[in-house]
Amino acid sequence: MDLGLQGKKAIVCAASKGLGRACAISLAREGVELVITARTAAALDQTAGEIRQLTGAKVTAVPGDISTEAGRAAALAACPAPDILINNNGGPPRGDFREWDREAWIKAVDGNMLAPIFLIKSVIDGMIERKFGRIVNITSGSVKSPIAELGMSNGARAGLTGFVAGLARQVAQHNVVINNILPGPFLTDRLRGGFEQAARTSNRPVDDLVQERLSKTPAGRAGDPTEFGDACAFLCSAKISFIVGQNLLLDGGAFNSSST
Repeated sequence: MDLGLQGKKAIVCAASKGLGRACAISLAREGVELVITARTAAALDQTAGEIRQLTGAKVTAVPGDISTEAGRAAALAACPAPDILINNNGGPPRGDFREWDREAWIKAVDGNMLAPIFLIKSVIDGMIERKFGRIVNITSGSVKSPIAELGMSNGARAGLTGFVAGLARQVAQHNVVINNILPGPFLTDRLRGGFEQAARTSNRPVDDLVQERLSKTPAGRAGDPTEFGDACAFLCSAKISFIVGQNLLLDGGAFNSSST
């Protein structure tokens, strides 16, 4: 299926590894020119080179923290008029909410709610003027099924979800489409890190915890980031303008509901 994205331009945030990297690769395969961001320059440059080699796409690496004004400005300077924006950022740490002070909460909200909103604000009017725009926000399955130890993530990402629900319906008439993807367990460094922390706390082997958790998922496995990237590319397609303000849950069926 041709997604109709040849020659389009995209900013993909937090793209040096994990789900952001997978999204960048899938878009590049569709002929999209990329600006990719991440905090670590060396890892980002390596990913940019790998994507070029895999796809032949034009890829510009812009290191920086997308949570900051300077990081966002750098990405926008490299791609001031993107057709596609993939909002993504590392999540806040796990823990007990009693341990989180105001500074921790503000950092979480800055990174996982305000940063994507400010990026959307910077690109939305240009998309409206050009009569094409695709924005995908990578949030979390915890938006639908909150995880107690991820309280800061639950709160910040739910705030973004609420904001997007209203905005998406304001701009859809201009062929500017905004949707969210809610990942469950995918084979990323963040997933492994969570299991390692749980293993230290419970004094159990990390592989035992991984097997125990994934066996409870109806799909019986973790997700492959490639699957996530392809779903993201589909939501950026020129042919999906009637999919508006939706929360696509990719969790192997873990969230049990008849109204996802």
